[in-house]
Amino acid sequence: MLLLVSVQNVDEAKQAIKGGADIVDVKNLQEALVGSAHPNIFKDVKKIAPDPIHSSLTLGVVPDQIGTVAMAVHAAGLLKATSVKVGFMKTEYSFALETLLACREALEGSNTMLIGSLFADNLIYEGGLDPSLMVDLSVEGKCDGFLIDTLVKDGRNLFDFIPESELKDMVMSAKSRGLSTALSGHLKLSDLDELARINPDIVGVRGAVCSKGDRDEGVYWEAVNHFKSELDRRKSEGLKFSENISLDKVSNKTSHNFKGEVVIDGKGKSCAGIIAALSEQINLDKTSIVEVIIPDKLNTYDVFLWAKNDNHSIMNQHTDEDGNLRILVKP
Repeated sequence: MLLLVSVQNVDEAKQAIKGGADIVDVKNLQEALVGSAHPNIFKDVKKIAPDPIHSSLTLGVVPDQIGTVAMAVHAAGLLKATSVKVGFMKTEYSFALETLLACREALEGSNTMLIGSLFADNLIYEGGLDPSLMVDLSVEGKCDGFLIDTLVKDGRNLFDFIPESELKDMVMSAKSRGLSTALSGHLKLSDLDELARINPDIVGVRGAVCSKGDRDEGVYWEAVNHFKSELDRRKSEGLKFSENISLDKVSNKTSHNFKGEVVIDGKGKSCAGIIAALSEQINLDKTSIVEVIIPDKLNTYDVFLWAKNDNHSIMNQHTDEDGNLRILVKP
């Protein structure tokens, strides 16, 4: 899981970077429910963000104006944003889909990733687009990933609107299709265990890393650092496997000579990338045993869950000399 911190200006971006944020997401919280920052602010943030820190842009809740939104997305590509998020609140599914397809076309020739976004609390608004449609909308809209966020500012957060089990299913479904996954929405330190079980590629925060925990007080680097440390601790410790996933018949050794006929190296890949590569390989060849290298222990749980859901067998697992987990999968 990567940590995304939402910022409004260069000073906040400096605090986020100092605290260890993986992604600095530039937005404008004063514009409507949430809007886009001025291009010059993003330019200034990008100048101070060293590699490998990513700089992303949020357009917020976009209007029902396809050409206008596509033009804004095109500008994000010209600014070389790592990603641009296009959010929908009260609109028809077909219109949101048409908008995303226009945005995809607007990014042609750009490396900027297109991220579709729905809000977990959409259904409390008349005409709100159901967030359970997020995966389908992202796939049909040719997005690179999705973000589920919230709009309310009354103390409720993501888990008050969508239960953990449903979020887990959405994230797993998206990962199997090669989409990156991001969750946000007034998340706190106390939500990290639930987030670790869901294991999205990206966790987005603001209020939790602001001074005094107040999103209006500005991002504070020590709060960012503490949140990042707790996030990384859960990544390094991994999770106890669900009792519904039996490992009794799986050999768990520190070394062995048994190797897969095909090797998928997960180093440098997101969990979505690992699962998509596994799915693609097995769809092409349903007879060869696949060995997958997994550096992040949290991703191990998702691979076991993916195998269980798709009726594949986990034959063996062991830790190599570099500390990476290697798992043998039999289709």
